[in-house]
Amino acid sequence: MPSLNPSADQLKRFAEHMPAGEPIVMLNLLRFNADAVYPAGSGEQPCSGKEAYARYSRTALLKVRTAGGAVESMAQARVALIAPDQESWDEVLLVRYPSPQAFLTMLSDAEYQAAAIHRTAALADSRLIACTPRS
Repeated sequence: MPSLNPSADQLKRFAEHMPAGEPIVMLNLLRFNADAVYPAGSGEQPCSGKEAYARYSRTALLKVRTAGGAVESMAQARVALIAPDQESWDEVLLVRYPSPQAFLTMLSDAEYQAAAIHRTAALADSRLIACTPRS
């Protein structure tokens, strides 16, 4: 079953278990749909999953920066050496935020939320793993 957006319980667990006020890094694993899957009646123009993610990224990157964060690394995934045979990813992102609260504040931003339709339409599956950097 694809994982595209965090549930309320997952967001609550994130808020409870991440160290407050400390930098975090979010590991994003992304698998794109060949064609974006927008809700019926959304009025969005047809495009590829990668293009829909680019639409999302135009707003998301601005909101990441506004939250004090930055994309640390973006890479095309090529070969999974240790993974189930059926598992594959198209892109990997590492995004640093100054704190878990900065990340949650970004998620609650109205412009970010409006752009998230493109992320959901773009992705066939994803993972978002909260990490704490080592010194």
